[in-house]
Amino acid sequence: MAYAASDERYETMQYRRCGRWGLKLPAISLGLWQNFGADRLEPARAMLRRAFDRGVTHFDLANNYGPPYGSAEETFGRVLEQDLRPYRDELVISTKAGYDMWPGPYGEWGSRKYVLASLDQSLRRMGLEYVDIFYSHRFDPDTPLEETMGALHTAVQDGKALYAGISSYSAEKTREASEILGALGTPLLIHQPSYSLLNRWIEPDLLDALADVGAGCITFSPLAQGMLTDKYLNGIPEGSRASRDGSLSPGLLNDEALGKIRGLDAIASRRGQSLAQMALAWTLRDPRVTSTLIGASSVEQLDDSLGALDNLGFSDDELAEIDRYATDSGINLWQRSSAD
Repeated sequence: MAYAASDERYETMQYRRCGRWGLKLPAISLGLWQNFGADRLEPARAMLRRAFDRGVTHFDLANNYGPPYGSAEETFGRVLEQDLRPYRDELVISTKAGYDMWPGPYGEWGSRKYVLASLDQSLRRMGLEYVDIFYSHRFDPDTPLEETMGALHTAVQDGKALYAGISSYSAEKTREASEILGALGTPLLIHQPSYSLLNRWIEPDLLDALADVGAGCITFSPLAQGMLTDKYLNGIPEGSRASRDGSLSPGLLNDEALGKIRGLDAIASRRGQSLAQMALAWTLRDPRVTSTLIGASSVEQLDDSLGALDNLGFSDDELAEIDRYATDSGINLWQRSSAD
């Protein structure tokens, strides 16, 4: 049977404006970093359909999402063609270029050649004429910022992207990027930084910079690579992400970190939320944050995350107690990019 979206899809989701610009995003967006690669079509299809039925209109990708590289965009393109094509004008689809994608000197970072070639490849994989947001995925210290931002401007001018964004840029480079784009006539719409209860690097400077330039903020890794879930409350289970020593190193789950996680879990329990739900709600407490990106491996996990929307409010006492445990835990894997 052909997919028909729920008539109630816009009744419970909140939508927030990107800074001072007109585009609104759902408070919770779906990222396709993992679990949407090759051989994941049917689970991905079920999650994407369910997300849209619940008002998630924004789907966030990058050229190298998978695994393997490019396969998440291919999977999304197949679901778009099968189910979501009639709703294209209700969707915000984003992709990025910046990390390694193909061999040789033109396959990563921020040169004009790489950025624009990557976008063309992404559009072909997804079967799109344009994406809504195109990001510079990381700051390139060896390429003039004018070149990278000029490539984003060209993408918008050529109609291959509607808006320009950046990811994991420092506050200083964010201001510079916004100034360059503004002079070209393409405003900086949004910044995508990592942010969580255990990774609060954006608070001292970046959020103020975004407010000053009028850009939105969409946070990624709000669950700190899974640390802010009930999975690790009793240690590292066999087969979990941490047990494989990949993007979540077992060394991060030391006694100090586990003590913080258990303390936060106790607060979440008193709020009637899972730890993951409270962690997501907490990232949205600041009005300068437009949206927070979740990942999901199943429809059930997706629904649990969206349950965060049922309780987004925090009392001053709750925030003060959370601050006792919500301190840096060395989980910012993208610190190098935002430090340049």
